[in-house]
Amino acid sequence: MRTVGSGLAAINRSGHRADVYLSRPGKRNAMTIDLVKDLTEAFRRLDADDDIRAITLLGEGPVFSAGMDRELVERQAESTPISDDAFPQLLALIEEVRQPVVAGIEGAAPAAAFELTLSCDFRVLGRDASYGLVETKFGAFPQGGGTQRLPRLIGLSKATELVMTGEYVEPDEARTIGLVHEVCDPGDVDDCAKALADDLCEKGPLALQNAKKALNAALEMPLDRGLAYERSLGSTLVDTDDFREGFEAQLEDREPKFTGE
Repeated sequence: MRTVGSGLAAINRSGHRADVYLSRPGKRNAMTIDLVKDLTEAFRRLDADDDIRAITLLGEGPVFSAGMDRELVERQAESTPISDDAFPQLLALIEEVRQPVVAGIEGAAPAAAFELTLSCDFRVLGRDASYGLVETKFGAFPQGGGTQRLPRLIGLSKATELVMTGEYVEPDEARTIGLVHEVCDPGDVDDCAKALADDLCEKGPLALQNAKKALNAALEMPLDRGLAYERSLGSTLVDTDDFREGFEAQLEDREPKFTGE
């Protein structure tokens, strides 16, 4: 595992998969400006790496993240600008990286940590995890995308309930409402997230990249424009080696060997 920047994030590579870690276990991976910057650097590196086909986002130790560090919360309360919107920029970057991103949520992910996971393409949740937007209990409300991304994932009605009550969502309910994609036993979350990412690595990388672009645009465009965008992305694959390999593998009844070209 190699640390990034100031050492509060780390990257581990395994084949075509990269695991990004929040690496501040002594503080339950509470996010500081330096940690946010290190995560940003990690995702920028991986976005530019053609050999990486899927990414996991994990917390080092027993907890994914306790949310924002107390110092940052106090600075927000004083209306002090926080590093030129570093946190929203990180979330946008995770959404925009070419590869699918799988969050493995072990132990806890309240408030800003919850919002961090919303920017990922997949979420794997521990069966005992404390997971929710708790800000209204403390006289605040989510300002890291919770009021915008959550309704797009689970609908306005349920999102309103979770945001306004400030209650944690039970893991099985999170799976039922489509907030998370898998619920795993405590201690198995990281392995479950890695297994999902490894499965994604077996798919056509160019196809996954274009599918992610189309899906991210789905709720931002009128249907006619979205359909046209989908077709335009699809047309870019026709002349690729991967497209031909996938077609030939299907005809020959074998597993395809994609190269990303």
